[in-house]
Amino acid sequence: MNIAALLPRWCDWRPAVRAPGPDLLSGLIVALVALPLALGFGISSGLGAAAGLTTAVVAGIVAAIFGGSRFQVSGPTGAMTVVLVPIVHQHGGGGVLAVGLMAGIMLVALAVAGAGRAVRYMPAPVIEGFTAGIAVVIALQQLPNALGIAHAHGDKVWQSAYDAVRQYISHPHLAPVVIALAVAAVMLVGGRFVPKLPFALPAVAGATVVVAVFDIHTAAIGALPSGLSAPTLGFLDWGSLGSLVAPALAVAALGALESLLSATAADAMAVGTRHDPDRELFGQGLANIAAPLFGGVPATGAIARTAVNVRSGGRTRLAALTHAVVLAAIIYAAAPLVADIPVAALAGVLLATTVRMVEAASLTAIARASRGDALIMAATFLVTVALDLVTAVGVGVAIAVVLALRSVAKEARLHQVPLDETDHLTEEHGLLHDGIVAYRIDGPLFFAAAHRFLLELTEVTDVHVVVLRMSHVTTLDTTGALVLKDAVTKLQHRHITVLMSGLREDHRRRLAMLGALPAGGETQIFEQTPDALAYARAM
Repeated sequence: MNIAALLPRWCDWRPAVRAPGPDLLSGLIVALVALPLALGFGISSGLGAAAGLTTAVVAGIVAAIFGGSRFQVSGPTGAMTVVLVPIVHQHGGGGVLAVGLMAGIMLVALAVAGAGRAVRYMPAPVIEGFTAGIAVVIALQQLPNALGIAHAHGDKVWQSAYDAVRQYISHPHLAPVVIALAVAAVMLVGGRFVPKLPFALPAVAGATVVVAVFDIHTAAIGALPSGLSAPTLGFLDWGSLGSLVAPALAVAALGALESLLSATAADAMAVGTRHDPDRELFGQGLANIAAPLFGGVPATGAIARTAVNVRSGGRTRLAALTHAVVLAAIIYAAAPLVADIPVAALAGVLLATTVRMVEAASLTAIARASRGDALIMAATFLVTVALDLVTAVGVGVAIAVVLALRSVAKEARLHQVPLDETDHLTEEHGLLHDGIVAYRIDGPLFFAAAHRFLLELTEVTDVHVVVLRMSHVTTLDTTGALVLKDAVTKLQHRHITVLMSGLREDHRRRLAMLGALPAGGETQIFEQTPDALAYARAM
């Protein structure tokens, strides 16, 4: 792919220079929404609130400049924290930074290879299933903070959530629960009646003030850096990079999928726009290369923040850039205030976010569409919660492929004496009395349908000649050709002559290479069915 096509262009920024007002205002609103989310997702990832803020700033700036969507807002997301938690447990914070850097390089490679359009082939039930699963996982991750439990044990999120509930029942503490539920309620109720206002920030600020005034004892975020640290590669353990390749692939796959889905959603909300998927992958790749150098976690395009940007009047990349600059100003100027935010308040923000992530109408519609779609969605959801997101997507796509193949295979048909006038109905009825039968094969003859076809064809009895009409075969793979060869051989062993008509040239070549043509070779291959029938009658 032409690298120049992935680089920023002046036309991307010309509208922002001419009229920056709407974008500056939208960027400020998005920053107010992103602040508590960045803090919460940073804590959930295991690297701390500062890592979340750093990611929102660095990745937000780089992706705004180099990305392929003019509305996309990038930063830490709930889906990514789900993948990062086990990496933190196994490899520590340095492992997460190394994984982010490697994933960024992989995303750049995907962009150069032009792989951005592949997301179009992701089945909708898989997307809905893992989105709902992510929402449940994030909610389970927040249970310890919402209950005021500092150390919950368990390899999986549902195990640590269970342990947190068990500890809370033994030593209940009401304050964190009230704070988390109050913040979530303010966000959900306020967002329902005034959806354009960023209720997360005032809810968190109010909770912080209440905790301080009434001297309520609950865990706070703790000290934050007053600025961004200098870039360093000291966190890399070059000897362990081999064990980080699989996690990096998972992070890159999730980053690509979530970012492209977010950009697609933004296009749907803003009429007349279309993002460049390869440029979007390129921008996200550079963002994930840059963020670890400053201590940030892997980032993706954030659907919630991108939607706020579109609904707040953002028109160009300046809005996303403004959001990152505002967050950077907060890091430098208001770090002591941010450090006093109770983690239970951020847990409430993320709990409310999980409620908004789930589109009940979409889930219901897909579940009612077909049992197959419901199965795909349910399997993806359950595996996401029980195991991990990447495995869930693999399982969901695998089930979707199997069901699709099963559906396509059912389209293959073997018809004796076709029933339309163009197929010489009267003549073929007469030929039946002479021991001649014609079959028309319709649809795809490939591995998923071939063996059933073999059973049907080899059941032919009391005939001398079988004419196989091949003009309606849409697909013929190697397995289908070999099974056809087996069927022809079995018929010939029973002294039944096999003729073929209407073979496409590519199908003829495949059958010839595999030795699957009738014993007489080309002499028993005909362009038109009437010629084959005349030959059969002469015999």
